[in-house]
Amino acid sequence: MSDFTVTKTRIHAGIWEGLIVAAETGNADPKITVTHLEKPLTSFAVSKDAAPGRWALRIAIPPELLSDGVQVFVISDKSTGEKLDSFSIVTGEPLEDDIRAEVELLRAELDMLKRAFRRHCLETA
Repeated sequence: MSDFTVTKTRIHAGIWEGLIVAAETGNADPKITVTHLEKPLTSFAVSKDAAPGRWALRIAIPPELLSDGVQVFVISDKSTGEKLDSFSIVTGEPLEDDIRAEVELLRAELDMLKRAFRRHCLETA
């Protein structure tokens, strides 16, 4: 188990920002790795915070990695390999259309179930 936790604070101007907190204040500096599709990113920085046992994590999101669909970035403890956190970025119209189609399909199935249930209630009454 990792001695660190990561908490997102915000995404601003293409930079994901978070806070790394050590389980104990005497822990050494965290060794972090960030991956996208299992490929390591180098566009991140870890800097010591004013409070003991805390570090600021800033991950620059490379524009060339953004495309239609869902892009997942994983933050891991390099020394243990344990996943500390992850974040997803959803872009593009095709995904929006897929979600709308799924909602329409769910609505149609719900209407079908309502009709069948009402028919069943009338038949048993």
